[in-house]
Amino acid sequence: MPSEPLTPFTGLPFGLAISTGTTVGWLFLFALIFWAIYTLVAVYHWIKFSHAASVAYPAILLHLMVSGGIMLFALSSLV
Repeated sequence: MPSEPLTPFTGLPFGLAISTGTTVGWLFLFALIFWAIYTLVAVYHWIKFSHAASVAYPAILLHLMVSGGIMLFALSSLV
């Protein structure tokens, strides 16, 4: 039996502290980067390989509007 009382766990070793806000911020950044790369690749393929530009351009516009709206909604509801 130890002679001193046990101390509670106080966090990560070496004084490393990661806040929840920072973690969520980095996750949103990675999601935004993934979305941007995915969108660029999708737009490239829609324009390059689409045989009907009359469908491709409205689809690109709709994708950007819906994705942007979802991102704005998600970011504004964090507060």
